[in-house]
Amino acid sequence: MGPFFRKLDKTLRVQGARVFRICLNGGDFLFANKDNSHQFTGTPKRWRFYINRFLKQHRIHKIFLYGDCRFYHRQAKIVASRLAIETYVFEEGYVRPHFITLEKGGVNAYSAMPDQADEYRNLPSMARVFDEHTTVRHAFGKWAVYTIAYYVGMRLLCWHYPHYRHHRNDSVLQEAAYGMRNSWRKISHGRAERVLEARLASDLHRKYFFVPLQTIGDTQISNHSTFVDMQDFIGVVMRSFALHAPEEVTLIIKHHPLDRGRANHSIHIRRLAKRLGIADRVLPVHDLHLPTCLQNAIGTVTVNSTVGTASLFHGTPTLALGKALWDIDGLTCKGMPLDRFWTHYRPPDKDLFKRFRNCLIDRTQLAGSFYSGFPEALQGRV
Repeated sequence: MGPFFRKLDKTLRVQGARVFRICLNGGDFLFANKDNSHQFTGTPKRWRFYINRFLKQHRIHKIFLYGDCRFYHRQAKIVASRLAIETYVFEEGYVRPHFITLEKGGVNAYSAMPDQADEYRNLPSMARVFDEHTTVRHAFGKWAVYTIAYYVGMRLLCWHYPHYRHHRNDSVLQEAAYGMRNSWRKISHGRAERVLEARLASDLHRKYFFVPLQTIGDTQISNHSTFVDMQDFIGVVMRSFALHAPEEVTLIIKHHPLDRGRANHSIHIRRLAKRLGIADRVLPVHDLHLPTCLQNAIGTVTVNSTVGTASLFHGTPTLALGKALWDIDGLTCKGMPLDRFWTHYRPPDKDLFKRFRNCLIDRTQLAGSFYSGFPEALQGRV
């Protein structure tokens, strides 16, 4: 959502490429260059036929997607593979907040990054830490404006794209309500949790396990894990914690910041904790400082969030319950049952993590943002 792909379009054309933009809804059309945009207005069943014909007709050599798990992108990727067309996928940065991701073939669990520790140990050591002096200005305000504009465009032109299937609720009023609730909760939760944040480095230091939640509708859950949704994940973790974690430790469950206005799992968490007899040992939170949470925790349990990479950065034992590109034996507690993790966790190999992280930044990350500065390194990558 926003002008990023319009800028990419112009950048590629300046380099002499023929570029085409396929718009699936009014939000796409709003941010597209109009001289080379094409509109898909058919039903989802017609999409694969349409993209197959389009790629052949225009003799396409490369396609660019944002994410590779949503319906339209997943189908386009399949068709491109059959036609021997290269696919490049953008995503939010694996290493945040100063990077975005660009990979050939796929991202996250579909990434081409090595999945064996020895492959990283055999790489030459990279002396430079790639993001040491890299800073990208946060652009929450722009993101909010682009989001509103995108949904307005989607609704105003819905008559032109009658069959478009969005991965989330596409109601402008609903999104506006979420946005206002998000802002209010950020203020109220921030005040309420200030005291608890101070305790993380004092009396709670190394006395809690940390569980970061992922967003509602996250395709990483539906495509790369066995969980139905976040409540399913919460239930599995809390039941295991109740039965197998030491009685003196606490479980801190943090909501995803982008879901602040959409979802509040606190009531479900407290009810389940009471039922399991651990009401005094479980804390649902919203806006605690993430690095502080990670560096003071005994260990981190996640499905496959990129928070896992940040957890490893802080040297915190980490367990992934889904498929994740950073879930590598020697870095994480890969293969360890959740019931055993509470008492037999292992810290990550620091040298292995340094090699992994530098390789990850070198091969997949671009310094920049989708909502502020356009990444200069992108011109050389594509």
